[in-house]
Amino acid sequence: MNIKEEIRRMCREKNAVIMAHYYTDGEIQDIADFVGDSLALAQKAATTDADIIVMCGVHFMGETSKILCPDKKVLVPDLEATCSLAESCPADKFAEFVAEHPGHTVISYVNTTAATKAVTDIVVTSSNARQIVESLPQDTPIIFGPDRNLGGYINSITGRNMLLWDGACHVHEKFSVEKILELKKQYPDAKVLVHPECKGTVVKLADKVGSTAALLKYSINDPAQVFIVATESGILHEMQKSCPEKTFIPAPPSDSTCACNECSYMKLVTMQKLYDCLLNEAPEIHVDAEVAEKAIRPINRMLEISEKLGHSPATKSRPYRSEGRDNTLQRL
Repeated sequence: MNIKEEIRRMCREKNAVIMAHYYTDGEIQDIADFVGDSLALAQKAATTDADIIVMCGVHFMGETSKILCPDKKVLVPDLEATCSLAESCPADKFAEFVAEHPGHTVISYVNTTAATKAVTDIVVTSSNARQIVESLPQDTPIIFGPDRNLGGYINSITGRNMLLWDGACHVHEKFSVEKILELKKQYPDAKVLVHPECKGTVVKLADKVGSTAALLKYSINDPAQVFIVATESGILHEMQKSCPEKTFIPAPPSDSTCACNECSYMKLVTMQKLYDCLLNEAPEIHVDAEVAEKAIRPINRMLEISEKLGHSPATKSRPYRSEGRDNTLQRL
């Protein structure tokens, strides 16, 4: 059995679409119909005409797709693929935090559970967080959760004083300033690309700070030939495919035994699990109707503001043949 051909066959027969985050393994990205960051995947989920969405990423991404597409079947290859940021912000504790600070506009990072989104006014991603914060009046009191590093970065570049929830991503917290500086000595002409979920000390080393999609775009357009990349190493797959002549070096974490920094949850998504997921149409994502009704509002606000700000996902595609017609696999 050719597992890749079987996956594509089932997608055709079931009218299923595979969406993958940049942090999944390269072979998952290569077989997906759409590959992107959290914002792009949410935007694509909201507009797909597929009957089944297979979300190759972490659990909250599946929840977001289900909230946006309640009439579609949303599958994830592994229910254990959760998110350390989402886990750092339990909905009940966050609701208490919000209640303790009345009068604040509540902004939640997309890396949260549906229940946490339900006590939120606006959802943001790293692609649009700055612009959405800046779209609010300067004197608006804001609660930002759960990522203290992203929130602190937004505060520093906007002059805001948002009240921050004390959460962090286990991947982006671990990058080592000392090891990045060592790499800079070895590659003095290298540009340093940093995700804003990293600690401020790492962000200060950056030539470019941005979302996964923004770092990818920068690496393609910048004339530099060597890049040190301080985000989850899965993005190097697309960077290298887009620019095979360039060198991309994963920034190492503090753990001396590791040469790169991976999200163990994203790596739970494998080709076999994707095949089984499509075959059995399980595991399926379900979101409580009351929670979904509350969570859809801040998600829609994010999508509406993003559209006004011009945050439409840029796409590039490669052709594949399906049922006798040309289709495209899109990079978002």
